[in-house]
Amino acid sequence: MSEKREIVKISVRNLVEFIFREGDIRSAGTGTGNTEAMQLGSKIHRKIQKSMGFGYEAEVSLFTLQKFTSSEYGEDFLLKLEGRADGIFRENGKVMIDEIKGVYLDVKELKEPIFVHKAQAMCYAYMVAEKEELAEIEVQVTYCNMENEFIRRFNEVFTRKEITDWFLNLMEHYEKWVVYEYDWKKRRNESIQKMIFPFPYRPGQKELAAMAYHTIEDKKKLFIEAPTGVGKTITTVFPAVKAMGEGISDRIFYLTAKTITRTVAEECFALLGKQGLVFKPLTITAKEKMCVLDKVSCNPGDCGRARGHYDRVNEAVYDMLTHEDTMTRECILSYAEKHKVCPFEMGLDAALFADAVICDYNYAFDPNVYLRRFFANEKKGDMIFLIDEAHNLVERGREMFSARLIKEDFLKVKRIIKATQRHEKRPEVQYNLRKFEKSLEAANRHMLEWKRECDEFEVIEEVGMFQLQLMRIVANYELFAKDYPVLPERETMLNFYFDVKKFLCVLEWLDDKYKIYTDYDVEKNFRIKLQCMDPSKQLKEVMERGRSAILFSATLLPIKYYKEQLAGQEDECAVYAKSSFLPEQRKILIARDVTSKYTRRSPSEYGRIAQYIERFVSAKEGNYLIFFPSYSFMDEVVTRMESREGQRLLVQSADMREKEKEEFLEAFDSEGAESVIGCCVMGGIFSEGIDLKEDRLIGAAIVGTGLPMVCHERELFKAYYDDKKGRGFDYAYLYPGVNKVFQAGGRVIRTAEDKGAILLLDERFLQRQYLDLFPREWFPYEVVDCEGMVKELEQFWCQ
Repeated sequence: MSEKREIVKISVRNLVEFIFREGDIRSAGTGTGNTEAMQLGSKIHRKIQKSMGFGYEAEVSLFTLQKFTSSEYGEDFLLKLEGRADGIFRENGKVMIDEIKGVYLDVKELKEPIFVHKAQAMCYAYMVAEKEELAEIEVQVTYCNMENEFIRRFNEVFTRKEITDWFLNLMEHYEKWVVYEYDWKKRRNESIQKMIFPFPYRPGQKELAAMAYHTIEDKKKLFIEAPTGVGKTITTVFPAVKAMGEGISDRIFYLTAKTITRTVAEECFALLGKQGLVFKPLTITAKEKMCVLDKVSCNPGDCGRARGHYDRVNEAVYDMLTHEDTMTRECILSYAEKHKVCPFEMGLDAALFADAVICDYNYAFDPNVYLRRFFANEKKGDMIFLIDEAHNLVERGREMFSARLIKEDFLKVKRIIKATQRHEKRPEVQYNLRKFEKSLEAANRHMLEWKRECDEFEVIEEVGMFQLQLMRIVANYELFAKDYPVLPERETMLNFYFDVKKFLCVLEWLDDKYKIYTDYDVEKNFRIKLQCMDPSKQLKEVMERGRSAILFSATLLPIKYYKEQLAGQEDECAVYAKSSFLPEQRKILIARDVTSKYTRRSPSEYGRIAQYIERFVSAKEGNYLIFFPSYSFMDEVVTRMESREGQRLLVQSADMREKEKEEFLEAFDSEGAESVIGCCVMGGIFSEGIDLKEDRLIGAAIVGTGLPMVCHERELFKAYYDDKKGRGFDYAYLYPGVNKVFQAGGRVIRTAEDKGAILLLDERFLQRQYLDLFPREWFPYEVVDCEGMVKELEQFWCQ
């Protein structure tokens, strides 16, 4: 039997957190999972390690192999438990394992170490004692406060028998889980060996799937520009699953920006399941959509599911794993109801045992919400990242790795603390509240100084002492949350706390790929922002924790820009997949005499655009989408369009609720005699990710070039990329703008049977800088005036 087949792996940290957690979910932002200052703590680790002197070895990789027996196959296999001890100290024949934790807690108040921290050290102690046959070994848990660097240590000595008995008991608790995992993976891999591609290959599709497989094999990235209809989801999922069957990888992360593309991924795995694939995909849904309460409140006082959640959740997960394969939102909700646990947290736990995790980008990349179980340490895994609609990851990445604080929020929290003080009788708590208030005042004064220097927008070089002031706020919040398990004005307090934590986290990344600026929001509130100008470094760090990444989209042009922004290397491939549609199926028209330029906006220009749209949608009965640069522009044009018999006009509103969005799209499904004309904003919810096939949509008109509005932040990007690349306008405006245009145009022609027309209503599309970016499928195109458009459409629809 090969080594890869007979070894199941888990990290020390994941094991002890999984086995030893207990009690309630609490949303004060503190607790075992959040007390560690992940990013900031690395500096403290290194400082303490350097101070330990001779005999102290830092960052020691350790592992142990434990034998188990399969219940389904009756054969022995090994569990590899591995991790990295923060330090091993050797002196006079004595050995001590050191586990270091940087925290915001007041470490002087700790009576004993948090048990999961101690358990990590005990696992490492067992590994060293067993390997070196030590009679006894010491365990030390070192806590260091992030603000004042005060250190508190807890020590305990174990005989070899004591540490061995404890460890074997831990293995006993984990046995059913590891046996399940081994048996499942063997059964899964047997099914993968028999799996064949579920369709006849389209031209170029087999080569594309092979390229994806070799990319995974070679531990590289692959960028795929794949026009609609190529079948990019199955073409990337199939080789990724095959790689798992060969033991090349152990998990797929299918990352998306939209709910609709998560549904496409679910359908793809379901299709392979019908071909005989035995597989466990799991979909992570946002907490707000999973919560059983009307308003999310993860406190045992408000939610019965939160009370004792960790005492019940492991059995809930085991129950679901042993009875279900496809773990959708509905499936997770059902088992969470059965076991009375939080469905969102249960889903995150079940992800540890899933073969594929389908989720939003932020669960992999966002430092605020990423899955710590997979991405909290620097250890490289064998995960495959399949990144759908990858063009979205540029803007999303910039926002995920940026942070902002609003001055008014400091004052809001200060008012809450002052109100709390008036009713507090405990002297030590009153003292903590005064400390908290002073730390808020100090940070607010710093913000006030910046505000006095800022009329509208001001770039600043550094934050100086503000960082230390924020660290004090976090430390004082930790004490406050301990004194008040049920927070006053909980939502305000929590949001502020997480904003400050993220700001501190982003400060650790600050380099020449960042700019710091101050400005005012739409409500005139003063704020400071750490703006990520280029997300490639952080994206690369996350992707390198996996084995391979395949990034695909229908719109990755220009590819050099997207490779650069999405952490592509010079030697990594980018491929333009051939369209499976014939040129005769699509008609591209460019209007030569209208524009959405600000200098040309006038009643007469709005009228001409309205006339184009009226005659475009009247050329053939059917459903159309019309995309506008903004809500105000849309209003100006729509009010000038004449209502016609047999046409139903739908207009997107800025505050559409979920039900209204669904009703908007459902109108395109109706088989009535009316044509549906949907008016939307470009770059919004209806311009990408929706799949209106065949007669559900026969045409789209796109008003304007999609360029973002000129603002201080966009101009900051322009100046930055002028300096770095000499292409400021392209990076800040042109590339993001045309991508929205291409996405909107991609709503037309979704299947081999579709036929449709795309009308570009802006003469600027005839400029070379735009034409050079057109996808291959948009050639040839016709340049028209309104009368010429009508004639071209008559010929096209008669073909």
